[in-house]
Amino acid sequence: MSVVRVLVIEDDDAIRSVVDRGLRAEGFDVDTCDDGAAGLWKALEGGYAAIVLDLLLPGLNGYSVCTRLRAEGDTTPILVLTAKSGEFDQIDLLDSGADDFLTKPASIAVIAARLRVLIRRNSALASNQILRGDLRYDLGLRECSVGERSVPLTSREDQLLRRLLLANGACVSRQELLDDVWGPESGIDGSNLDIYLRRLREKLAPVPVENVRGLGYRIGVR
Repeated sequence: MSVVRVLVIEDDDAIRSVVDRGLRAEGFDVDTCDDGAAGLWKALEGGYAAIVLDLLLPGLNGYSVCTRLRAEGDTTPILVLTAKSGEFDQIDLLDSGADDFLTKPASIAVIAARLRVLIRRNSALASNQILRGDLRYDLGLRECSVGERSVPLTSREDQLLRRLLLANGACVSRQELLDDVWGPESGIDGSNLDIYLRRLREKLAPVPVENVRGLGYRIGVR
């Protein structure tokens, strides 16, 4: 298995250290965080193949982190480590957006094996590529490249690019982008969209993000 990035959100220093070292030994590239709110924002920056999440966290608990990530459209697989093992606790975890869970203490070998299953399953859900000139985007892996250059995207940039690409060359209006990427009740104004479009243009150059007057935006081909 190729090296993949995993985010570990765990507030217990000893457990976080053990999981960090163990997953690195298993071949993962690991980032760690010890706070729920900070972990949420780190996760939303994107680029992770999976997330290992503690349930009882300062700032924002694991249930809330799962719920917020899914509300933002983030589909990164989440493996929860929890001391709770009751049936209703398990149902609550899955309903909040977790993909799998392990009861503490769990061995590194089992954690790594569960992560590999989740990552393979997530990649298989939509493992096909979209090509627009020099731009290549893998829907399953959520990976973007322009020519030979890999293009790292934040979660929001990724959602914006996917929406434009899935339009299959047609224009997407400003309001459609705001509604589909941020949600119709978000209250976000057009200035935020302009900021993300500018960042996306810079990252995708020379592949253009075109503004077609009166119609909206589309990914051009050169």
